[in-house]
Amino acid sequence: MRYPRSVFTLPRTLESHLQDRLKKTPKSVLLIGPRQTGKSTLLRQLEPRLEINLSNESVYRAHLKDDSLLAAQVHATPPKSVILIDEIQRIPSMLNTVQSLIEDSGKYRFLLTGSSARKLKRGPVNLLPGRLFRYDLFPLTYWELADQWDLQKALTRGTLPEIYLADYGPELLANYVDSYLREEIQAEALTRSIQSFARFLDVAAQSSGQILNYSQLSSDSEIPKETLRRYMDILEDTLLIHRISGYAAIRGSRKAIQKEKVLFFDMGVRNAVLGQHENVFSEPELGPLFEQWIINQVIAFGKYHQKNWKIFFYRDDLKREVDLVVERESDLLAVEIKYAKRVESKDLNGLIAFQGVAKKKVVPIVVYRGEEMQRRGDCQIFPYRKFLEWLAATCR
Repeated sequence: MRYPRSVFTLPRTLESHLQDRLKKTPKSVLLIGPRQTGKSTLLRQLEPRLEINLSNESVYRAHLKDDSLLAAQVHATPPKSVILIDEIQRIPSMLNTVQSLIEDSGKYRFLLTGSSARKLKRGPVNLLPGRLFRYDLFPLTYWELADQWDLQKALTRGTLPEIYLADYGPELLANYVDSYLREEIQAEALTRSIQSFARFLDVAAQSSGQILNYSQLSSDSEIPKETLRRYMDILEDTLLIHRISGYAAIRGSRKAIQKEKVLFFDMGVRNAVLGQHENVFSEPELGPLFEQWIINQVIAFGKYHQKNWKIFFYRDDLKREVDLVVERESDLLAVEIKYAKRVESKDLNGLIAFQGVAKKKVVPIVVYRGEEMQRRGDCQIFPYRKFLEWLAATCR
């Protein structure tokens, strides 16, 4: 049966694609994404015959004690059944049983969710090469929110579905940080120093969107550099941050910064880590959040529409910058992101400099909060909503 939609869910970009995929191929699906992005809600719309929810402690313990339980439950369902296993990273070895059941004359198809690539990669785990399609799920995007879109809310509360849509969202967001990030993710760190990891989370959130200097971060936080790097790897593996490298394929005498930035996957979670999710933000504070949110939208769009895009930023030794560089097959989409409602000539300096050194054709764009489309030279200037609509119309 089709599960009824909660009032806190919206149709997702991936839903129709997954339905089409299940109709046309016999493959199973692995859906990866942070907690509370709506993975299980989405897959329930595909009408699984059997659901095994490993986030339920009693279900988890039953399967942990009896590794034959999964096969017994699946074999009790009719042939060609679709089986949903939620949060499979809690028992990664279960993937071996899943593979044997998939190979059982193609009788069963699996919908799997996971929120930790780290746990799925740990140990002698079979990741079902060639047996399933992997998809990534993100918080609600601009396109999915449609007429419920609110920029201020997205930048401050974030867009995890229930947190964005419910009146009690801020309270739930605080709980998400306390019960998930500060407990479950800390357990991933395999550290006895609770204070050290708590300090790290604050450092990571404060550094979101900035070029990382591990030596400076280590000095400021009193956490060794190698420990910082290990903790950052954990946040990446648990899908809580995106890592973005500096674009370096340039010509001429200029030098490009090759350090990295990290972006929290959701601005509300970033704010909640710092205890700021119920703050009234000033325009200077909203600017960096707006920049990060736009980049997250582009990342999600590329993943959802199976674009083989590579995401960078650009900064040279003269501190000329481009906020977002999207390497596509034949060109580079270079995007300068401004929270301001006006664009000044100086805002194009980084784009002009980048055009002069890039080895590929550059498509220069400025995104801002104003209302008017503009063109200056070969640079297109978009109101942010028109930019996202242009992206959907021209890059799908």
